[in-house]
Amino acid sequence: MLSILAIGNSFSQDATAYLHMAAEAAGVEALVVNLYIGGCSLKTHWENMKGDLRAYQYERNGVGMGLVTLREVLAERAWDVVTFQQASHDSGLKDTYFPYLRELSAYAGELAPGARQFLHQTWAYAEDSTHPAFERYHHSQSEMFACLREAYDSAAKELGLPLIPSGELVQRLRAQGLGSMCRDGFHIEIPHGRAALALLWLKVLSGVVSPFSPVGADAETMEKIRACVAEMPEA
Repeated sequence: MLSILAIGNSFSQDATAYLHMAAEAAGVEALVVNLYIGGCSLKTHWENMKGDLRAYQYERNGVGMGLVTLREVLAERAWDVVTFQQASHDSGLKDTYFPYLRELSAYAGELAPGARQFLHQTWAYAEDSTHPAFERYHHSQSEMFACLREAYDSAAKELGLPLIPSGELVQRLRAQGLGSMCRDGFHIEIPHGRAALALLWLKVLSGVVSPFSPVGADAETMEKIRACVAEMPEA
């Protein structure tokens, strides 16, 4: 069984919501856990780690199951994959990643020594987003994406970690005319956006492009998404 632990926020919630279903459709047995705090930054994860705080909503295959600490979840099983990500508002600011990411990675390495660690690259906001942090990027989607790509690439290189390039996939889908891919200017669209991220994660983590399509999805749109995911480089 492929066991995946995402340490994140609402963006990791978007990315993993359909992941267990995409895995099942591809014949891959998977357990997907997301540790959720809305808008949580790497600094806040680090503070929670230091204080051993029971601050995370534990989401198992998309279902919330109560509050937990980082320590108890990292130690609960032999995880195959552990992922980290920056909060979207800080995603393009290099100096917000360290020292927090380095210490979180080391902590996870101690408690889950057999897990492969990944950085989950988040995505840029929609062009018409009203998110207050969009001002940091001059209300420009292209500027935000360029900044976050550089920041994630730099952090990944420094720690020697592979990327799950969700932000890159979202930009490619936008370029193919699939709209903003956002439901509120920053969270990913449902169902196609969440399906796209699930397919990407599964491809990066297992090498499989799933035939999964969520309820209510448009078949033509899903074929475009599947083709784009298939073209994405593996970690």
